[in-house]
Amino acid sequence: MYCSRCGTAQADNAAFCGSCGQPLGAALRSPAPATPSAGVAGDVIAPMTPAVAVVMPAYSPYAGFWLRFVAYVIDALMCGLVIGFMIVVIAAIVGVGTFRQAGGHFDDSDNPFLAPAVIMLIFGLAFVLICAIWLYYALLESSVHQGTLGKMALGLIVTDMQGRRVTFGRASGRFFAKLITGLIPFWIGYIMAGFTQKKQALHDLIASCLVLKKT
Repeated sequence: MYCSRCGTAQADNAAFCGSCGQPLGAALRSPAPATPSAGVAGDVIAPMTPAVAVVMPAYSPYAGFWLRFVAYVIDALMCGLVIGFMIVVIAAIVGVGTFRQAGGHFDDSDNPFLAPAVIMLIFGLAFVLICAIWLYYALLESSVHQGTLGKMALGLIVTDMQGRRVTFGRASGRFFAKLITGLIPFWIGYIMAGFTQKKQALHDLIASCLVLKKT
């Protein structure tokens, strides 16, 4: 299949042109009609197979910066609620007094193992929270919904460069690539979604992903 705008060859299941972004509509395909064999009387011509319409899902490339920003805010609120709930549950199980006692005796020379234990606890909680956020993004973006709750609310999906559903591995790579995006000063890595040709942020470019809006 070829793009009607730029003529670039595309995959048969591509939803839009990976070169210029032109949506690829229904493609009609019909086999060449059968012809009779020369010199043989009474040949029967096989009937032509009816043309089959292959309808591709309609997407409007690409989701702009502000749509993605609102989706990010929704996801941040959702993650904040989950993290807050987890902290409340942990505090209820361990006991608030335990944390206060640990903080009050952080430099207690009588117990040299207390400070490392508190540090390990903090790093353990941070690790659990990072894993929870990673799974939230990676599982939802690689699911049939192709997006987090914030993206679903705004009709956005995450795809590969051919408009196909991403794998869990690619969604995970996109998530951890945000660590590199966050290192760029002044949020430029994220703002790139507002001026790049395919509205890709830096982590989208690294993971070869697109964020599209359903029509």
